[in-house]
Amino acid sequence: MKVIAVLNQKGGVGKTTTVANTAAALAAMGLKVVAVDLDPQSHLTIHLGLDAETIESGSYKVLTQSAKFQEEILLVRPNLWLLPANINLVGAESELVSVVGRETILREAIQKVEDKFDYSFIDCPPSLGLLALNALAAADEVLIPLQPHFLALQGFVKLLQTIELVNKRINPNLKVKGILLCMFDSRASLPNEVKVDIEQFLNNARGTNCAWSQARILPVHVRRNIRLAEAPSYGKTIFEYEQNCHGAEDYKKVAEFIHSQSQPAPPPDTQPADGENADQPSATTDSLSQPDPQTLQSQITTGRSWPESQQPK
Repeated sequence: MKVIAVLNQKGGVGKTTTVANTAAALAAMGLKVVAVDLDPQSHLTIHLGLDAETIESGSYKVLTQSAKFQEEILLVRPNLWLLPANINLVGAESELVSVVGRETILREAIQKVEDKFDYSFIDCPPSLGLLALNALAAADEVLIPLQPHFLALQGFVKLLQTIELVNKRINPNLKVKGILLCMFDSRASLPNEVKVDIEQFLNNARGTNCAWSQARILPVHVRRNIRLAEAPSYGKTIFEYEQNCHGAEDYKKVAEFIHSQSQPAPPPDTQPADGENADQPSATTDSLSQPDPQTLQSQITTGRSWPESQQPK
């Protein structure tokens, strides 16, 4: 399982939108995906159609009550699970202040299901506190959604410095792999100027041992699209709300790019065996029970944990 923390200490840059829609796109490709809501505002939970006020399970219990990760996740779409959040998460940082190893609680919980999923996306809060620290300790890489304007750059370096500290002290495998430009308007000059500045900054880090030496701007930019802002209010992903809009097209390409970067390069001169479809995604091949649409809707509405017999195998 590849664990990707979607992080930016600035709010409103597209973190939750990116997690919800990228995870949904990968799940639609047949890959098993679990999304983790670590934001006390519970926006990811709401975006995926759950009522955060009525859900008792979730990330708060995993962090503060040693609940098992696999018992707290909910199946919200075919191939897509969610570790939801609720308002109780606000108190998690103060409750954990005296706990030994508080920075690695989520990592230890996620490691127990790493053979059951292909991807895990963590929606981080818009701050650099203990919740974000748990996400960075658990992650293999960081994806940074960024609005291409001047003020967004001011916090960008601070964010990278925080990731560097986590890399050196807690998680030596943590790397920044991607910068995703959101709300991008190619007709304006400023977004393109900001893009050039970021590319120059990243190029200067090539060949060093810093945590962002391999980072690059994703070749797909998420264009401004009102449908992306409307979809969460209906508890839908962009593919369910308006599958033919620019937002759906862009996030489908984001998911395809992320998945392509996760695949090992094929050996030279290797051809698919007869009858083998080379275009099939490399999802886990073991079977996973999927609910019928009516049962799935009931699952989303009530927020019940999925029966253990149908937990990911």
